[in-house]
Amino acid sequence: MQVDLEGDGTHVTELPRFQQAAAQGRRLRRLAVGLGALAGAGWVLAFFVGLFAPQSLWPALLVNLSAALLVLVAGLQSAWWVSRWRARVIDPPASVVPEDDAPAPDGWYERLLDRLSRRGLHLLGQVGAPTLWLGGWALAATLSIDQTWSLALPSAAVGLSATAGAALALVLAFGLLVLERQWAQESAAQWPEAGSLAQLARVAIICLVLAALCLLFAGESAVWPVRVAVLIGILPGVVALELLLRAVLSLFSPRRETLEPTLLARSVVADLLRWPPQPLLALQHELHNRFGIDLRQIWAFSYMRRALLPVLALVAAVGWLLTGLHEIPMQGRGIYERFGKPVQVFGPGLHAGLPWPLGRVLSVENGVVHELATSVGDNPAPVQAEPAEGPAPITANRLWDASHVNDKSQVIAGSRGGQQSFQIVNMDVRFVYRIGLSDEAALAATYNSADVPTLIRSTASRILVHDFASRTLDGLLGQDRTGLAEEIGRAVQQDLQKLDSGVEILATVVEAIHPPAGAANAYHGVQAAQIGAQALIARERGAAAEASNQAQLQASLAGDQATANARETEAAARAADLKFAAEQKAYASAGQAFVLEQYLSRLSQGLGKARLLVLDHRLGGSGNAPTIDLRTFTLPADPAPARNSAQPGVTH
Repeated sequence: MQVDLEGDGTHVTELPRFQQAAAQGRRLRRLAVGLGALAGAGWVLAFFVGLFAPQSLWPALLVNLSAALLVLVAGLQSAWWVSRWRARVIDPPASVVPEDDAPAPDGWYERLLDRLSRRGLHLLGQVGAPTLWLGGWALAATLSIDQTWSLALPSAAVGLSATAGAALALVLAFGLLVLERQWAQESAAQWPEAGSLAQLARVAIICLVLAALCLLFAGESAVWPVRVAVLIGILPGVVALELLLRAVLSLFSPRRETLEPTLLARSVVADLLRWPPQPLLALQHELHNRFGIDLRQIWAFSYMRRALLPVLALVAAVGWLLTGLHEIPMQGRGIYERFGKPVQVFGPGLHAGLPWPLGRVLSVENGVVHELATSVGDNPAPVQAEPAEGPAPITANRLWDASHVNDKSQVIAGSRGGQQSFQIVNMDVRFVYRIGLSDEAALAATYNSADVPTLIRSTASRILVHDFASRTLDGLLGQDRTGLAEEIGRAVQQDLQKLDSGVEILATVVEAIHPPAGAANAYHGVQAAQIGAQALIARERGAAAEASNQAQLQASLAGDQATANARETEAAARAADLKFAAEQKAYASAGQAFVLEQYLSRLSQGLGKARLLVLDHRLGGSGNAPTIDLRTFTLPADPAPARNSAQPGVTH
């Protein structure tokens, strides 16, 4: 019951919770500081681990544990505010000088700080420091969990650090368990908030224990520890959201300084963490304490409580009887077993029988056609639809140099060098089958075969090995391939009938027969070498032909040039002969006149471009000889100048 100082202020000193308020406050403060430091260290460690190993479970695990501790820190601080109020009532602080009488600050900086502090205290007085702190802690825990939430983390080995982390988590969980037991044993008269703190401590204890289990069982092949490490954050996250909602709703509650405050950090979710779980009782107490509603006084709820067990028994009985109704789809059949013995094969539709476990129906296919390859990979990938406009899938690659998951190697007969040998070929043989349409086939496929595809594949492998041992490669690629699929299908169907499997082989398809991918690649190398050799031979032949043609061209040019020179020489000789004969005839006819004419012709040709000086004795008068200026005539160019060269001058 809350205490109002205006009416009960004189009796508060007699109450145990007020007498122990100071000691409780100091204890709560130490716990809050210690656990807050642990939460902060967890956040810092998670940040650094996330930088180097973002895909490990450590960041999510550390953040979730820090959020759980932060929720407990929020509860401890909220309880500390209540203990502080009680301690101040028992021992009120010294009187403070009113703000109106306080001297004004001198500098502008001091006045600014005073104004900000006054406004901050005014806002703090309106909202309340406990509300702000509780909302801040709850918001920080919620945001931190949201930042590391990822269910796609891969499993990985964590090493020795996981064992050390699990040990530390268990030690911290044990310490919190001791505190939880102490708080749970506190009476409401001495410490009313102890029960709520114990509930918040259970949240942190559960998170720490789950974290230790995750670290102990974590490994490369274990996926559930990583998922649980992430899902741990749900519990502190829900509690943090509830505390945040309580902090927001407390803004609308009236605040009185003389009325004893109540603990804000109470959680209904944390209160459900008890054994045996009593969620309805906790809800009933919450409604009665919060809103004054007592569900025990409502006759409708009382009637529902009395009629709950008979109604549940009736619903369970009707549900059990309804298990005798069975719906068979159009593409299926059902084998009805009565007390474990097959009685009838149901067709598509609705059928009635004895309820489970007296009668049950086993599902069987009804005319569904399957395609089965004789060989599959170790981990066949699921078939995914490829887009029509996109690139072709890898399974559509039918080249011999590519390995196909459905190819099966077979040993066949062969010959090499006149001796008997064997060869290896890869074959893709597929069977189209279904379970027989008769009731006997459905019963045989259900009870005589544990795995129909495996049975067909093993039978086909044995038939293929026996059949191909007597065949040759030439026969497979030639005349034997026509009836190969029919013979294989007939042999497999006969063996399946002997085993009474109830399987019907509809068709056998031989998709491909080719050498192994390694042999095809080697053959491609041989082909490439042969092509290279042929190209080299052709290139050398071309070079030889080019050299021969060039030599023939040079020889032809030389012969043509010699023939032309001979023709020119012969023509010149004939021209000279004709000219000599003509001159001889002219001299015989003209005599000295012809010689003089030839002389003058040669002289005119020689002096055609010469500088002439004509001398005549008739020039000048009174017997004076002509004057010749030798300065206009120069000596011919001589590389070695004469020693006794005449100087140019005037000669008479």
